[in-house]
Amino acid sequence: MSKQQLIDFIQHILPMPVAKAELISAYFTEIHFAKNDFVLQEGQVSSHSYFLESGCFRVYSIDVDGNEVSTEFFTAPIIANDFLSFFKRIPATDNIVALTNCVCWKISFDDLQICFHTIPEFREFGRMMLINNYSRLKQRMLGMVQLTAEQRYQKLIEVNPELFQQTALKNIASYLGITDTSLSRIRKELVKK
Repeated sequence: MSKQQLIDFIQHILPMPVAKAELISAYFTEIHFAKNDFVLQEGQVSSHSYFLESGCFRVYSIDVDGNEVSTEFFTAPIIANDFLSFFKRIPATDNIVALTNCVCWKISFDDLQICFHTIPEFREFGRMMLINNYSRLKQRMLGMVQLTAEQRYQKLIEVNPELFQQTALKNIASYLGITDTSLSRIRKELVKK
């Protein structure tokens, strides 16, 4: 399979000569996940970071009552991982599962370090990814505080409409911080409008 989508993604995040993007992409190897496969389980140390070429991952934690709570969704094209576990080399506190059949390109922690130390463009690419991930996290945190449940739902539809075809509504409800019943009510009210 061609790495063209990965190369295009790298150049989209940080414009650079094609040869440099190809050099970076050479450190990635193809991997496939079937629907419901675990990409990472709680307690494991994340050993790879993934470029998700097609498909969708769900990240979830188990709350104090034993319920699964969705904390993130990764929808292609995106770099996906438990970044805290990966970079700090500590056990993951979340689980990552494939919601669909997924095509990915993985890079190991060691190869990523080689890229950081030998390819200046990769350092800048990494910095841009860090900024993008921080921005996503900050927007999510602020959304949980500043937006109503209905506004959070509408924003999710705007930003990630395909997600609604890829996961159960209970997973979306937990991600939005509401019950399944509340999500059903919000959906019915929006249809009326």
